[in-house]
Amino acid sequence: MAEVTPKSLAGKRIVITRSAAQSEVLARELSARGAIPVVIPLVSFADPEDFAPFDAALAEIEGFDWMILTSAQAVRAVVKRGEELKRSLVRSESKPRIACVGPVTGETARQAGFQVEYVAETHSGAGLAGELGNRLQGSKIFLPRSDRANPDLPSALSRYGAEVTEVIAYRTLRPSAVDERHLRQIAEGSTDAVLFFSPSAVQHFGELLGSEEFRALQDKLAIAAVGPVTANALRGAGVRRPVISADTTAAAVVEALEEHFAGTMKQASAGAKRQ
Repeated sequence: MAEVTPKSLAGKRIVITRSAAQSEVLARELSARGAIPVVIPLVSFADPEDFAPFDAALAEIEGFDWMILTSAQAVRAVVKRGEELKRSLVRSESKPRIACVGPVTGETARQAGFQVEYVAETHSGAGLAGELGNRLQGSKIFLPRSDRANPDLPSALSRYGAEVTEVIAYRTLRPSAVDERHLRQIAEGSTDAVLFFSPSAVQHFGELLGSEEFRALQDKLAIAAVGPVTANALRGAGVRRPVISADTTAAAVVEALEEHFAGTMKQASAGAKRQ
């Protein structure tokens, strides 16, 4: 592991591919270390095309043993729909118990008033199912998710004997407008790193830039994945060695970038000495 120095991120231009609201804490952490955060949202969200399954599940919320929340957006979608239906979902009773896929989702749920019982250590849906394991046997699970969510989680939950009610709580879309100037800057290599937080963002970036140009970027800048699922999506897009933050917190993302750039600084220094 490279020794991290306070200057590892100084002057580095770091692109964050999600909304400004979602990026606020991370952008602040990067700026504090001298980096230049650039927010280019590559994912937007919309309501489900049909609310009926979502509403039906919310009407029977007390009948579920667990509600599993896989993203901060899922938390927001559940809270928003509950408010629209004038139904309080924050309950003092023990059911449904709340499990979250990672610390960011867990914190968002707590801020919304939910009593979070479990946060996955591995920060993936399948990992969460494995960690809960036999506790899921015979339980009824409410799973509100994106229309483009990974199918691994409901399958894993079912293997542990759970009865899963999966509903589309929101749709994941490509933004209608993306800053072309910033995209050109990335393609030209005038950016030092691009951070991806979901497979959808990876897909949208490839569509906008072109798959060949996307793959070529890895020789110009750091391509970073937040979480193992996004890392797999990057590998599928042809990125051989993504920088990976296993944890979804801002501190962990910054640490992964610091280690990467500290390593490149060390290599550059060693190369200069050999000349």
